[in-house]
Amino acid sequence: MAPSPAAPSPTRKQAEALLLRRYEIGHVLGHGSFGKVYVARNINTNEQVAIKVIDKEKILKGGLISHIKREISILRRVRHPNIVQLYEVMATKTKIFFVMEYVKGGELFSKVAKGRLKEDVARKYFQQLISAVGFCHARGVYHRDLKPENILLDEDGDLKVSDFGLSAISEQICGDGLFYTFCGTPAYVAPEVLCRKGYEAAKVDIWSCGVILFVLMAGYLPFRDQNIMEMYKKIYRGEFRRPRWFSRELSGLLKRVLDTNPETRITIPEIMADKWFKKGFRHIKFYLEDDKLFREKDEDNVVGDQDDCGIDYSSDQSWGESESELEAKRRSVNLVRPLSLNAFDLISFSSGFSLSGLFEDGSEETRFVSGDSVFDIVLKLEEIAKVSGFSIRRKGCKVTIEKDGLKGSLVITVEIFELMPNLRVVEVKKKAGDKGEYDEFCQSRLKPGLRPLMLSGCGEPSQLIADGEIEERNGS
Repeated sequence: MAPSPAAPSPTRKQAEALLLRRYEIGHVLGHGSFGKVYVARNINTNEQVAIKVIDKEKILKGGLISHIKREISILRRVRHPNIVQLYEVMATKTKIFFVMEYVKGGELFSKVAKGRLKEDVARKYFQQLISAVGFCHARGVYHRDLKPENILLDEDGDLKVSDFGLSAISEQICGDGLFYTFCGTPAYVAPEVLCRKGYEAAKVDIWSCGVILFVLMAGYLPFRDQNIMEMYKKIYRGEFRRPRWFSRELSGLLKRVLDTNPETRITIPEIMADKWFKKGFRHIKFYLEDDKLFREKDEDNVVGDQDDCGIDYSSDQSWGESESELEAKRRSVNLVRPLSLNAFDLISFSSGFSLSGLFEDGSEETRFVSGDSVFDIVLKLEEIAKVSGFSIRRKGCKVTIEKDGLKGSLVITVEIFELMPNLRVVEVKKKAGDKGEYDEFCQSRLKPGLRPLMLSGCGEPSQLIADGEIEERNGS
C-alpha cells in the first residue's frame, strides 16, 4: 500500500494569516511608507484589532531603527481615550507587527470631504482633539503632523488621534529649547516651521489644531493656492478669510490660534478656558488598570465608580457626613472580607513589616501590618489622594489611586489582606508611571499619611510565625 502523501507545509502567506497563533489576519486597511495595515481578530478574545506590518529590511536600509523604537515608546506614553492605543509589539525575522486599537469609523477627512460640519459637531471634535494634544504635551510628546487624515473616528463618533510617525519627545529638544526638523503637511504647517529658524513643537501642534478647526467649520482650507510657494506665503503672513457663518466667538478663538507669532499664540490651557470651546465640554475621565485603558461613564463622578458595597468614594460629601451616617457606611464597607493570608504566604514576602522598611528608595512594592479596619484604611487613602490631587477607585479590598504625571499616569494600587481577625496586611505597589515621581509621592505624602495605620513592633514574617502570633488558615 502506497504511503499517504504528506500534508503540504504552509506557505509564508498562510503562516502570517495566523500571526504567531494569536491573531487571524484579515483584509488590508491601508498602506504606509514601510508596510501595510490589516484588520485582524484576536483568536482568544474575538476582539478586532489593527495590525501595522513593518518591513525590517526597509527600516534597516533607511537607518530608522531608532525611529521605530521612539514611536513605540511614544505610543506607550500617550494612553488616552482620544488617541489610538498600541496593545503590543511582535516581530519575526523579517517583519515587525504593531497590534493597535481598531477604529471602525474611518478618517475624519472622509467626513469633512462631504462638506462642512455643524458647529456643535465640529466643537465636539475640536474639544476631543485639544484634550488629546494637551495630554501629549503634558507628557513631553509633540505630534507635528496633525491633520484630518491622521484623525480617526470610532463607532461612537469619538475622535482618535493616530500616526505618531513624525512625532518628537522633549528629550530631543536642542539646548535652546527648539526643534529644527522641517516636517508636517504643507497646508497644516505653522509659519515658524517654514522659516527654518527653530520652533516650539507645542506651538506648532496648536497651529495645526487651528487649521483643522477651520476645515471642520468651513469645509475647506484657510490657506489655499495651487502654487505651493504662494500657499506658504499666505501661511507666513496669516492671510485667510473667515466665512460669514462663523460666530464672533469662533472667529475670536481662531484669530488667537492662527496667530503667526508663536510667542503670542494661544496656549492649550487658554483654549480650554475660551467661551466658545467650553460650551458643552466634559473632561474625559479614564484610568489604567492591568496595563489596559478604561474610560469612565459620563454619569460617573470625578474619581471613580461605586464600589461593591454601593459606597461612592469619589463623592466630596462621602466623608463629610454625620457620625451616624459614617458609622453606617463603616459597617457596610467592612462586610467585604479581605482575602486571608497563611504562614506560607507570609514567608513568600521578601521584606518585613517594620515601619523603617516602608517606601525605601528603590522599592516599588512594599507591605505593612495594620490593626485598623478596611474602612479606616480606605478612608485614610481617600484623604491622602484628595490632598495630593489623585483620583481613587475601590473594588473589593483593592484600591487604585492615579494622577497624571509629567511622564505619564502614576498608578498605585493598595490591596488589603486579612492576617488575623484584628490584623491586616496592606500591600502597596507602583503599577505604572515614573519611578522618581513615585518615590517623591511616597516620601512626602503616602508614608507620612499611612504612618498612623502602621502597627508598631512588627518584625519579620518568620518571627511573627515563631512567636505564635499567626494562625495558619486554609488547612495549612
